[in-house]
Amino acid sequence: MTGRERSAAADIAVAGLALLAIAVALEVWTTAFRVPSYLMPAPSAVIVRLVRDAPVFASETLVTVSEAAGGFALGAALAFAAASAMTLSRALERTLFPLAILVKLTPIVAVAPLFTLWFGFGAAPKVAIAALITFFPMLVNAFVGLRSVDPQELAFLETLGASRREIFWRLRAPTALPYLFSAARISANLALIGAVVGEWTGADRGLGRVIFVANSNLDLPALFSAVLLLAAVGIAVNAAVGSVERRVLHWHPITLTA
Repeated sequence: MTGRERSAAADIAVAGLALLAIAVALEVWTTAFRVPSYLMPAPSAVIVRLVRDAPVFASETLVTVSEAAGGFALGAALAFAAASAMTLSRALERTLFPLAILVKLTPIVAVAPLFTLWFGFGAAPKVAIAALITFFPMLVNAFVGLRSVDPQELAFLETLGASRREIFWRLRAPTALPYLFSAARISANLALIGAVVGEWTGADRGLGRVIFVANSNLDLPALFSAVLLLAAVGIAVNAAVGSVERRVLHWHPITLTA
């Protein structure tokens, strides 16, 4: 086991112990004071509910994850395309960036019902909302990364007669990769939130729907079960992005010291 792997294992162990301590404290508190389950369920009740309805929760998790993944892919692709255009054209930068800020400032909860009206009750509005919430962080980081090239390297390629396309793919895109991975860590989890918000406004599947129905019925064990699954998915996604980042950017100084 390498030093990096030992450090990661130690971090996971510390986080696990902290979560275990919180769970034990909540279990003792809810049991000692006989807290009603509709106010705060005991962690043991949540675990029992997760185990009992595991197939249902697994199915609903897959629905939400697929919607979030589609939205993340769409939002990231659009953001990279827009950032590339803004990098190559000052006029497009002045035109597109204010529109991107407008998208960022638009409340997702306000537009989610409109997306449901426009795209129906299927997966499309959830994917669109996840893409919308993913777009701005990816755009800003991609744009900064594409612009953060070393002037000496840029001048060297230009003296060799490299075209704008060659400069973009051989210099700008590799330079932007650390920024893109940093944005992906944030945006991937934001996409999950976007999918859940979309499921609140009109859906018959997904963890967002489970949370909405459980909240309406004061079924807090089911609600906390869905929230725990979302947290687990978010942690797994963050770990997966970090793993890919270390493999792709093994040459980068930040990755080498991480």
